[in-house]
Amino acid sequence: MLDIIRQYQTNIEGYQSTFIARGRLTRVTGLILEASGCKTMLGGTCLILGDQVNTEAEVIGFEGDRIFMMPTGPMGELKPGAEVVPIEDKKFGVGDDYLGRVIDGNGLALDGKGAIEASETVSLYQRPINPLNRHPIRDILDTGIGAINSLITVGRGQRLGLFAGSGVGKSVLMGMMTKHTDADVIIVGLIGERGREVKEFIEDILDKKSLARSVVIAAPADDSPTMKIRGANLATRFAEYFRDHGKHVLLLMDSLTRFAQAQRQISLAVGEPPSTKGYPPSVFAKLPELVERAGNGTKEGGSITAFYTVLTEGDDLQDPVADSARAILDGHVVLSRSLAESGHFPAIDIEASISRTMPNIVTPTHKALATRFRQSYSLYRQNEDLITVGAYTPGNDEALDSAVEKFPLLRNFLKQDTQERLRLKQCLEKMEKIV
Repeated sequence: MLDIIRQYQTNIEGYQSTFIARGRLTRVTGLILEASGCKTMLGGTCLILGDQVNTEAEVIGFEGDRIFMMPTGPMGELKPGAEVVPIEDKKFGVGDDYLGRVIDGNGLALDGKGAIEASETVSLYQRPINPLNRHPIRDILDTGIGAINSLITVGRGQRLGLFAGSGVGKSVLMGMMTKHTDADVIIVGLIGERGREVKEFIEDILDKKSLARSVVIAAPADDSPTMKIRGANLATRFAEYFRDHGKHVLLLMDSLTRFAQAQRQISLAVGEPPSTKGYPPSVFAKLPELVERAGNGTKEGGSITAFYTVLTEGDDLQDPVADSARAILDGHVVLSRSLAESGHFPAIDIEASISRTMPNIVTPTHKALATRFRQSYSLYRQNEDLITVGAYTPGNDEALDSAVEKFPLLRNFLKQDTQERLRLKQCLEKMEKIV
């Protein structure tokens, strides 16, 4: 614990050149710190000075000459009247030095492999790309997942959601993507997850080869809301950096729901009124701000293909965050609890999943095969109860007879072992034989 606290003991002398007007801490209410006399911007960083330990906080609101802050790390020695020092522009290290490492939302190492000497530093946010300068999605991204490659085909630079309740295999599916997807660099943002799951994901799901080309940013559940927001933005900033250097990046963020919940905590703490199921309006403004940063760059640049997990509490796909995410993403992959409970992995519900870019990037043959596969699969599922109780009589419906005959093959086609990699060409060949 002392080591973690020491990482947050910021050297004041290093920021002397960026000091603006200093202020004084006047009030502490829960996680909200109030100061007066500071002249700084919304979203800026401040240091509250202590005798030995300094507390870093982010500005989340202001009223008149008072600013409201929330700590990004452990609270240090907070005292009435403590000096508050604004930092004009905090920089974060980026670059190849971070590949194979696990860091927190401040860019500090968590993996015990020593400090990271960054060759380059950047601000947390950069100017958005003009949408007319983005290269259109034209190329297929081979994820190595048979059901996705064949029926929910992903384009390079697309942004999709993984919609799932707890315990249906979304972390395992993300791990399969890190092993099998064609990408130069992988950025993994573990936002708001349990600390145990962070370690298990790195040690049990990521293999050494995948980790060597990855940067993992972890802001677990016990981090402050501001640190979770920063962790998500830092993961996106890393992806932007590598994209701008011509790399094809796979961004995996688990989860978008925790990001929204952290923003809800911050907004409610500063007095913003709740609207939809306790979520203030600013939450639904922040989601597209984060998601729109992914995607293709210019024609000469790289790409960011992003998968955001969305936790559907109680398997409710009409949850406000899930509903908003569906509207701003380029498709969604729904994981079914009933499939997971029956031992079907990955538990992808192909009837509820869709890729909005698929019609524009696949061949007419691929599109026809996928359509016929979906029709047969869906027809069987619609009549499954009748078939199960013996009320189905063969010979009355030729299409249903064909669906009943093929269903075991369709179901097996959608199953895949975690270590198995199915290339797009293999998937099409197998699908053609079935349908």
